Amino acid sequence: MIIRDAVPADLPAIRDIFNDAVLNTTAIWMDAVVDLANREAWFAARAQQGYPILVVVDEANAVVGYASYGDWRPFDGFCNTVEHSVYVRSDQRGKGVGPLLMRALIERCKAGGKHVMVAAIESGNAASIRLHERLGFITTGQMPQVGRKFGRWLDLTFMQLILTPERSAP
Repeated sequence: MIIRDAVPADLPAIRDIFNDAVLNTTAIWMDAVVDLANREAWFAARAQQGYPILVVVDEANAVVGYASYGDWRPFDGFCNTVEHSVYVRSDQRGKGVGPLLMRALIERCKAGGKHVMVAAIESGNAASIRLHERLGFITTGQMPQVGRKFGRWLDLTFMQLILTPERSAP
């Protein structure tokens, strides 16, 4: 498997992975799927902000997962903190794609001068929480019943990784 920067030709596969998560998981707290125009706008916004979108492709050059990060909060004081997302095609989950993407994204985040990565994970997603713990993220908050999907309330777990542990801000 190869990790590379996403290109516009990857967007249909990214859309399909995203929509599968919308329809079949609690990873994305949306009810409606998105179209290609939505992913094109997202891609353009990430590019304009200078934020990466990484994909993992298999031997057939098919996208099997993607990861990205973006602004955590829209205020100047949060400019060194980002929130990330990582999604893996359903038939590739549990095969090491998620950790591969996350390690590459963490390195890209460090290289981009960011200080903290934030993860907002549905509290029942034990696999994602374990993955983040293995990569050094710590749980910093629990928010009960802040979302809903599939006819039930969802809890949110916040985790973070401090990339540059110094206390002085630039």
